[in-house]
Amino acid sequence: MSPRAVKALRRLALLAALFAFCVVMFGAFVRLSNAGLSCPDWPTCYGKVTWPGHAQDIAQANQAFPDRPYETHKAWREQVHRFLAGSLGVMVLAIALIAAWRRTLAVVAVIASAVFAAAGVVLYTRGEHTVSSVLSALAIALPLLAAATLDRPGAWRIGVATLAVIIFQAMLGMWTVTLLVKPIVVTGHLLGGLATFALLAWAALRWWRVGTVDDRYAALRGPVAIGIVVLVCQITLGGWTSSNYAALACGVDFPKCLGQWWPATDFHQGFVLWRGIGVNYEGGVLDMAARSAIQIAHRIGALVTFCYLAWLAHRLARAGLRRAGIAIGVVLVAQVLLGIGNVHLGLPLPVATAHNGVAALLLFTLLAALARTQRLPATRDIL
Repeated sequence: MSPRAVKALRRLALLAALFAFCVVMFGAFVRLSNAGLSCPDWPTCYGKVTWPGHAQDIAQANQAFPDRPYETHKAWREQVHRFLAGSLGVMVLAIALIAAWRRTLAVVAVIASAVFAAAGVVLYTRGEHTVSSVLSALAIALPLLAAATLDRPGAWRIGVATLAVIIFQAMLGMWTVTLLVKPIVVTGHLLGGLATFALLAWAALRWWRVGTVDDRYAALRGPVAIGIVVLVCQITLGGWTSSNYAALACGVDFPKCLGQWWPATDFHQGFVLWRGIGVNYEGGVLDMAARSAIQIAHRIGALVTFCYLAWLAHRLARAGLRRAGIAIGVVLVAQVLLGIGNVHLGLPLPVATAHNGVAALLLFTLLAALARTQRLPATRDIL
């Protein structure tokens, strides 16, 4: 690959990572403003490519979906989020094609994946759900197989494999609507968005040759990797808290919960992952004890995460990665303050949305620190 093509790929990967961050933020805004079911169908919105705008269209929408009256201030949010996610998918497809360009079979697999994914959406809108599911499964499998055939460094494989992740993410978006914001699906959708962002960010970091020229920081790889795992677990708890509408289960009390250090809790019911199909989970279905259990688990996880990442930031700074340590520390403190602010202020939408965005930034700071502990790829592996 020519140096010019590599330069274009670097810029596209960086742009895609930034765009993925924006999609994650906007997705959080949609979810937290209770607009996740504002379009009761998928991928259209009340049968429209955009959303109903005229009085006649709105009347038809309300007639077609009497159980879900049209709400103008919400519907556009959900559909715009779909448009943004689709645009990100096109960018990821371009990255996958460029990354697989030297392998003919890999390129064919990537193109076939895109065709199968598009055909699956069309068939789904026509009610042919079984065939659509088969095509979607093939669309996910093909980029993974293509990535496995590449004989290049990990970033190139990630560039191809990310296409599979974003296609599966689109399916999670569909299930979020069709399964009526089921918590396990909504949480998975959140994690899928962050996974897409993380993969694109990692590929961009490696393609921009972020790393070390020796193994001075090799001993830090393990602790940083553990920090990423700890953070992902905490993000998962946060997603479960949000999708079960448990963010204010403790009222506006912090560090206490409902005026007590340990109120009545039901961890068993709070962490039942699957509750069947056909239940509308909008607004939540758990009682206060189960929601309190989720909120307390999230707070305990936050304490563990804060302690570990604070220690990690200190260790990185002392080991010579001062900027990485400071970045992790600053973003970590901001995230904790936003979490406390969510409780004390009653979950205002801007603060809650920022809490999601800063979680993604914290993940990025850890990925950047991990990249600094890796050996730089040889120039011949990039070109």
